[in-house]
Formats: sequence, C-alpha cells, structure tokens
Amino acid sequence: MADINFYFDPVCPFAWMTSKWVRKVQAQRDYDVDWRFISLRLLNAHIDYDSHFPPEYEAGHTAGLRLLRVAASVRREHGREPMNAFYAACGTRIFETHSGTYMRDDHDYRGTATFVGEILDELGLPSHHVAALDDTGFDDEIQHETDEALALTGRDVGTPIIHFQPPEGVAFFGPVISRLPSDDDAVALWDHVIGLASFPGFAELKRSLREKPQLKSFGVDVDDVGVQEDWHGGSRRTKH
Repeated sequence: MADINFYFDPVCPFAWMTSKWVRKVQAQRDYDVDWRFISLRLLNAHIDYDSHFPPEYEAGHTAGLRLLRVAASVRREHGREPMNAFYAACGTRIFETHSGTYMRDDHDYRGTATFVGEILDELGLPSHHVAALDDTGFDDEIQHETDEALALTGRDVGTPIIHFQPPEGVAFFGPVISRLPSDDDAVALWDHVIGLASFPGFAELKRSLREKPQLKSFGVDVDDVGVQEDWHGGSRRTKH
C-alpha cells in the first residue's frame, strides 16, 4: 500500500503545484505515492457553469475528465506505475511550457487526440489509448475515485486531496500553494501540514485570497510573485 494517495485532476493548476511539492518531499522521505483520480467536471456535475463559473471553465473541466479517461485506460492495461509519468507529462505541457488560453473555437485543446497522443508517444504507451477520450465507459471508475476522495474530506472541497498513510491516516484538501518551496522548506511544510491535519478535531484553516501560481501558463515567473485574487469557492466562481 502507498504512503500517500494523491487525488488529482490534470487541469487543476493548484493540484499541479501541490504535486510538485509532494514530489520534492517524496524524494527526501522515500514515500510511495499512488496517483489517483478526482474529476472537477464530475464533482461539479450539479452546477450550472454559465451562471456560476467564469468562461472556459466547463470546457477546461471537461478536458480534464477526458484526460482522466485516457489515464484510466492506461492504468487498466498497464497498472498504476505509469500514472506518475502520465500526470507529470500532462502537467508539464499544460502549466510549464504553455501560456495563454487552451481554447480552440468552442473546445479545450487539452482534451484532444493531438494533445494526448503526444503524451502517449513520449511515454512509449500505445496510441490506442487515445480512443478513451470519448469513452464514457471509464466515467464510473473515475466517479468512484472522486467519491472515494470526497468521502475522506467532505464534499465542499476541490483538488488535490491527499490521504497520508491510508487507509487509517489523515486526509485533507490541499494544501493550496502558489509558490514552490525549496527542498528544505518542502519537508518542513510537509511536517507542519501533517501535524496540523492530524490533530484530533481539526477541520479547516482557510483563506480565499490566493496568489496566481508560479507557472508559465499564468504568466508568472518562478522568481516573481503572482497577483493576489479572491478564489471564493475555490475556483473564482462568479456567484454562489
């Protein structure tokens, strides 16, 4: 069993930032991480996107679900081991090498065969997994893991969700970070987060003001500090 279950949606920038931090901790603590699925599109299935979210969110969340279908197809055929590399390849392309919008007409490029085909080719995985983009047969599996994650934290959360030392260990949403800590600070932050989250009766420590993350996709250099915005509801919702 893994030391950490990390539930991610590949299009969530804050999940990506947190995953980079967890990888720093993993390298120093020799943790085994199981990269698992949580879909923002399925989590928000009951939401009217037009009235609750900024433009492009529905297309972006749908692209995330389509990428998770491909991940589920890869996992079903090749096991869990490729999930680390698959998520890393997605995140690098989405957040580290791209800037500006991913919208092409009325759809999000991240959910296309061209985008995911390049990832599969890079990782040496069969191209037939591209077909999973449109295969809703994987949605039950993704929904199951989404529900699994939410059962650990409650439903008023986003991504990522981390479960440390499952099945009995502590689970929590986040932490949401906009800057990547140094190697030493990464371990210190980890110990503080686990210590706080493990305290009996602890529920929440939160603020909705967030800096834009230090990612090229947000136009923020690693040496800069992003502009602070109010992400009320966790995703800059335009109304409750």
